[in-house]
Amino acid sequence: MDEVQWGRTRIPYTYEFKERKTLAIHVHPDLSVSVSAPLGTDINKIREKVKKRGRWIRKSKREFELYLPKQPPRRYVSGETHRYLGRQFRLIIRIGTEERVKCFRGYFHVTCSEKPMAQDIKKLMDCWYTEKASTVFNKRYLECIKKVSHFGIMSAPLVIRDLKNRWGSCTKSGKIILNKNLIKVPTECIDYVIIHELCHLKEHNHGSRFWGLLGKVMPNFENRRLRLNLLSL
Repeated sequence: MDEVQWGRTRIPYTYEFKERKTLAIHVHPDLSVSVSAPLGTDINKIREKVKKRGRWIRKSKREFELYLPKQPPRRYVSGETHRYLGRQFRLIIRIGTEERVKCFRGYFHVTCSEKPMAQDIKKLMDCWYTEKASTVFNKRYLECIKKVSHFGIMSAPLVIRDLKNRWGSCTKSGKIILNKNLIKVPTECIDYVIIHELCHLKEHNHGSRFWGLLGKVMPNFENRRLRLNLLSL
């Protein structure tokens, strides 16, 4: 384990020596950095290379930061906790005449017409989340549009999907896509993802101009991004 100082940023990294001809730097989804170096490479040469690639390392980390954290498997049984807008609610499963999901007083109350299997509970919960996501996201989207309009960014079509690897994206055609599972995180984190993607309508990559624009629209975006990254749905 070693580290270098790149400007005001500390870059810790691991390194190993291999039978190879060139030195390679890797940034991983968990934001860790590793180096593969040829046998006998001087540690100072490794440090120099990592420092030289500091800008690329920071850019790669920022791109990974919008990827979803790993989600623990859900069993959909009574007593298990599930999130909604950043809060944890305990699951209560009942048998009744009407299939429905209600969320109140710290609990998800799921009612099924007969003894349910885990996939039945999951289906009901997914439908509930989808309905809430449509209502909440459209409301937050309108509020975020007001903020970015001052910077010359206009409204774009909003699509909600069950994305596997990302919180959101902005397509080349100018469509904003949000992950349905954002309904499980705090509202401030939802706004961060929406504004992040809206800024891509003006700055299409993660270059310095993009981060500068995002900082102007949402000065505290780094705190929101950190909170989002720490969440395990």
